[in-house]
Amino acid sequence: MTDPAEISIWADESCLGNQFQARANPGGAGGLVEHWTGTKWERRDYWVSEPDTTNNRMALRSAIEGLRLLKKRPCTVQFGSDSTYLVDGITKWIEAWKVNNWTRGRGRIIANVELWRELDRCASRHRVRWSWVRGHAGHPQNEYANHLATRAAKEGTASGGLVESGYSAWLEVQRDRYGRYLDHFEHAPPGPRARADTIEK
Repeated sequence: MTDPAEISIWADESCLGNQFQARANPGGAGGLVEHWTGTKWERRDYWVSEPDTTNNRMALRSAIEGLRLLKKRPCTVQFGSDSTYLVDGITKWIEAWKVNNWTRGRGRIIANVELWRELDRCASRHRVRWSWVRGHAGHPQNEYANHLATRAAKEGTASGGLVESGYSAWLEVQRDRYGRYLDHFEHAPPGPRARADTIEK
């Protein structure tokens, strides 16, 4: 991928078997990275997995991994996720936690605190606009990120960095098999950022 000044990351998480308390719950996190070059979209994917985890933990990892992979220079990033835990945490809660020495005040422990600290480090290098996306509501990039995360959880795999995106091939299957996303033009230039199913924080 070229060295972008502005990119979008659409991320999601998955944790399988949450209903079972006595066994491991494998999880995955994945994301679609998009950059408009001026003439076309460049897209890359990433995903990671853990053998026993939680949805909240994987939501944090979806953001950490995506931002960590932007290595060349600081970027302006629109980061979209359907996790209110992630988006509210990074936009509403984290500054108070830092004032309270990474506690919720009065020494109360923050769940996943090391991941929150790592996310704060990764995000501080960039200019990030955090957006909440309504999950499972037909947002194609979010649904594709869910596909990546769920597959990673099932297979226990990781991409090992940014890889060539399968987004266009996935869209083709969705259209041919299920009649979805027929009005989504993935090659069109960027339009207005505001969407009915996306809320910037």
